[in-house]
Amino acid sequence: MDRRSEPNRSAIYATTLVAFLAIAGIAVVDPILPAIGEEIGVSAWQVELLFTAYIAVMALGMIPATLASGRFGFKPVLITGVSVVGVAAILASFSDTIVQLSVLRGVWGLGNAMFFATAMVVLVNLAVDREWVVGLFETALGLGFAVGPLIGGLLGEVSWRLPFFVCGVFMVLALGVASRKLREPANRQPPVRVGQIFATFRRPAFIALCAVTAAYNFVFFVVLGYTPLFLKLDIIPLGLAFTGWGLGLAAGILVIGHRLAHRIGAVQTVGVAIAGLLVCMVLFATSTSTAESLVVLVLAGLCMGMANANLTDLALGLGSSDRRVATGAFNLVRWGAAAPAPIISGKLAEHSLALPFWVGFGVLGVGVLVYLAFAHVMAAGYGERVLWSRWNRAAASVENTAEEPVGEAY
Repeated sequence: MDRRSEPNRSAIYATTLVAFLAIAGIAVVDPILPAIGEEIGVSAWQVELLFTAYIAVMALGMIPATLASGRFGFKPVLITGVSVVGVAAILASFSDTIVQLSVLRGVWGLGNAMFFATAMVVLVNLAVDREWVVGLFETALGLGFAVGPLIGGLLGEVSWRLPFFVCGVFMVLALGVASRKLREPANRQPPVRVGQIFATFRRPAFIALCAVTAAYNFVFFVVLGYTPLFLKLDIIPLGLAFTGWGLGLAAGILVIGHRLAHRIGAVQTVGVAIAGLLVCMVLFATSTSTAESLVVLVLAGLCMGMANANLTDLALGLGSSDRRVATGAFNLVRWGAAAPAPIISGKLAEHSLALPFWVGFGVLGVGVLVYLAFAHVMAAGYGERVLWSRWNRAAASVENTAEEPVGEAY
């Protein structure tokens, strides 16, 4: 498709830029976690509160943010979210205790909930080509995860406070872009009700996708939240290590994820990704050197990119026909399942450094089993087939009786 046929390119690129800055703000914390723990004098699990508080509030904030976007419009909610993130990040740079930092990270998470509950819906409604705009959004997330640790490492060498402050400045810049360039979708939609969001979980294919995503996102934040402590690197090398992870994530989205989906389908591509990540958990747990762990970190990023490239599109296809509802329900599960991962990892690490990865392996293993049992249901709802459905009469029956694929309704 010729991108010049997209009438709202300026607004789409502006929203994507804000997404990039928001994700960079999440990842900027990775390289400075050990430094924060050392300077403030707290244990590993207390440092992990910075992630858990952020993600938990973000998950809980998804529903009110979705409801607010239906009542007040997407742009006001998105701009409010960006403003909250900027203020919280700057205030965090002046914190003296882990409690202050965790509270401000929670406020930061609330701001990001306002953003993520609206950004994807805005993009999909503004774009002609949904697949392109979803890929663009996920690429921005991947690059944000790549650049954030680099910024955190370089600035954190001066002081762990500086990355927080600079992130706040970035969000002020994003606020300027958002207020000038973002556009409200032309078709104003009626307000969203809470019941609509929870009604989405009555769809078997969507429930299966959420179960797989919950296991996957738990492991995602075991890697993102715990590995910085596991590697025991200085700030700048740690920043570079997670930049490599972020580049792997971006490559999984840009180079492999969507291309593989075109060949074998989005559902089967997710299967390949989570199987690869499962292997990475074993390799992390049994790693005998830092160099080996770094290679596994990049491979894990590649697998995560392949998954991220397709999970959002599957959620939009298998969830409610109202994209606000589908996005809100999916993000509630996506971030809610991730919230306990960092703090659980920190507590487990007190017993064994490898134990968080073994627990991650177990959680993702359950997700893989759910995937194997219900991939044919997801595929049928999305207008695809899975290879093993050829030998599975029940799967073939589901596919033959499925209604018009939701994934093609957009």
